[in-house]
Amino acid sequence: MPDQAPINIGDAALIEQCQRGDTSAMERLILKYQSRLYNVILRICSNPDDAAELTQETFVKVIENIGNFQGKSSFYTWAFRIAVNLTINYCRRSSRLGLKSLDFDESGDQATGALREYLRNDKSPDPASIAQNRELCNLVVQSIAKLDDDHRTILVLRDIEGMSYSQIAQVLELELGTVRSRISRARSKFKDILETIIE
Repeated sequence: MPDQAPINIGDAALIEQCQRGDTSAMERLILKYQSRLYNVILRICSNPDDAAELTQETFVKVIENIGNFQGKSSFYTWAFRIAVNLTINYCRRSSRLGLKSLDFDESGDQATGALREYLRNDKSPDPASIAQNRELCNLVVQSIAKLDDDHRTILVLRDIEGMSYSQIAQVLELELGTVRSRISRARSKFKDILETIIE
């Protein structure tokens, strides 16, 4: 992912149309991004019904605020920030912050995210190795779920979603240095938790 994605030309035209009151342009933007946003929200809150509701709420906020969008970041980063903030606030209120299993991606196939790839050992495809990797994957999910809200979210954004440090800084409205140090602390805490679970 590039550090700061320029606004997509197609998106720019759609946003301009949205700002002039064209509802069909907004529908096209929603159709383009709703699946990606839903999956990010689901990975943070782990409940499909909550994720669907929060995705809908995200787009309500997007519609309400599209007139204020100035193109300083990509539309996706802007919408992503709204989605993450709504999700974290909701989950903190309801104490339901969790993490969707990494076993499957949004299409229902085996996930290919950074953590899942890290756990995969293609040189040993025998059943024992596959079972061991599956077990290790479950331990990873449990460990991430035990992180506090801030560390869990930043780890999901960086190591599962693959966002750049700059994109995370935009989404979470943090300084770049804060993003780097928080990711470092999150990974360190994740490692400590994982080691404790394995012992």
